[in-house]
Amino acid sequence: MTARANSSSQVFGFLTVVDDADHGLLGGYLALNAAGRPLEFHCTAPVKASRAQEILYGPTLAPYLQGELIGGALVNRVKTAPMLLCTDQVATMSVRRVCQSPVVLVLPAESSTPMAGERGSSLHDPTESLQSDASQTLGQRLISFPLGGNLVAVTAAYERDRREFEQDCQSLIADLDLQEPFSRIREALQEARAATSQAAPRLTRQTAAA
Repeated sequence: MTARANSSSQVFGFLTVVDDADHGLLGGYLALNAAGRPLEFHCTAPVKASRAQEILYGPTLAPYLQGELIGGALVNRVKTAPMLLCTDQVATMSVRRVCQSPVVLVLPAESSTPMAGERGSSLHDPTESLQSDASQTLGQRLISFPLGGNLVAVTAAYERDRREFEQDCQSLIADLDLQEPFSRIREALQEARAATSQAAPRLTRQTAAA
């Protein structure tokens, strides 16, 4: 086991952002151990950009809001940095710019089954439909690969992350469904929304995790 695995105590982080029509963007972070049991959960107050900000930020708004602002606020609150941070949204992958943990995009479950099979398969690359979105949103292409029974992707700029964590994670994550924790986060955010104010704050760098 490497120093990275020991220092992070085999913790896996899951980060996603929900777009609520009434409140704005709500972020949630869930930390699990290798058995899939929760260790900690954090969520943000709603964040809503103004029309002027939408115009000025253009295509860079989503990765800034979801990854650097919301994601950054969440990862700064965690007690133990995860050995791997998973997200299910391309824009949220930009959290890698403000955190030390490797970040992977977890691809849909229907894509992971065939990719877990033999090497050299001529199957259609399931990340192909995401490439234009990733290029426009992050300015980078995605590189996909199997991890346990899942299919994940990293951005080309951080391909080195794969070499750093893959060996340690393969055995630990073999029986863990990386898609399922995002459902837990969304359900928890639904509960949290009931207690939030009706007025969503404007986009500021001071937005903190709840």
